[in-house]
Amino acid sequence: MKLKGKRRTVFIVLAVVILLAVFWLWGKLNAPVVQYQTLIVRPGELQQSVLATGKLDALRKVDVGAQVNGQLKTLLVNIGDKVKKDQLLGVIDPEQAENQIKEVDATLMELRAQRRQAQAELKLAQVTLARQQQLVKRNLISRQDLDTSATDVAVKEAQIGTIDAQIKRNQATLDTAKTNLDYTRILAPMAGEVTQITTLQGQTVIAVQQAPNILTLADMSTMLVKAQVSEADVIHLKPGQKAWFTVLGDPGTHYEGELKDILPTPEKVNDAIFYYARFEVPNPQGILRLDMTAQVHIQLTGLKNVLTIPLAALGDPVGDNRYKVKVLRNGETREREVMLGARNDTDVVVVKGLDAGEEVVIGELNRGAAQ
Repeated sequence: MKLKGKRRTVFIVLAVVILLAVFWLWGKLNAPVVQYQTLIVRPGELQQSVLATGKLDALRKVDVGAQVNGQLKTLLVNIGDKVKKDQLLGVIDPEQAENQIKEVDATLMELRAQRRQAQAELKLAQVTLARQQQLVKRNLISRQDLDTSATDVAVKEAQIGTIDAQIKRNQATLDTAKTNLDYTRILAPMAGEVTQITTLQGQTVIAVQQAPNILTLADMSTMLVKAQVSEADVIHLKPGQKAWFTVLGDPGTHYEGELKDILPTPEKVNDAIFYYARFEVPNPQGILRLDMTAQVHIQLTGLKNVLTIPLAALGDPVGDNRYKVKVLRNGETREREVMLGARNDTDVVVVKGLDAGEEVVIGELNRGAAQ
């Protein structure tokens, strides 16, 4: 009986051991397989940039206005037309300026005729005065007659002076009238593209205190980017830094420039303070347009030939600029402590703790049970 009991106990123990082994093997075979996303550490470049949103504007843009009153009789351009410098854009009714020229011309003719008459009278008065000066020496006329003749000469000279002043004044008025006639022809002050028309053909413009705007010209060959930078980032900016941007319709193309200036006056948007950083970019193909939205990057620093890893590779912090990372070697991972340097929004420089060629884990992916 004792022998049978021992055999039964041994049988039970063996059965339990076999069952545990089966469960262990089943669990091992059905355990999820962990695959690691890794990156080989190599020397590279790290750029620190300020990100901002900007708007595009033409570097040169001018409002073309009218300096005389009248009806816009003719408008020779449309929005989108490209014009050359001094090209005729429109004509304001010149009748008023032409009538003023005719009126002043007639006044000048009258004044010049009066001057010729006054000169003839002065010549006669001078001859009379000379004759009476001879007669008074022989006591043939009185001294009063001589004084009257001298006074008559002085009066005639004064009349000529008055007429000369009137001629000068009217000549200035004529010059102004001719200038106003020239102003009725609206000429392009520069080469550019018509981006806006404010006054339509047939409308009346009144130039009293300021020149009313007729249209707007923009030179689209060079664009000005106005990037809206937060007050936290603007302290890092200075003229001369490299800048580039992309537009929504073509995120793959970079348009590069150099920071020109930072406007001193801020803009308040929802209680946040922003400053405008500006730079220029050439636009020879005319792809860039007014008021396009630009995703702007302004480069602060650029480190070359440094070991960098993604921020996603960082594990727990262990001190000041010290973190743990996982290094994959021979299919196994080991934790490594690294010292970090400069960083940007995606990568960080490894100062100490990793060598070029090592493989760091940046993510893990469970592929399911083994087959």
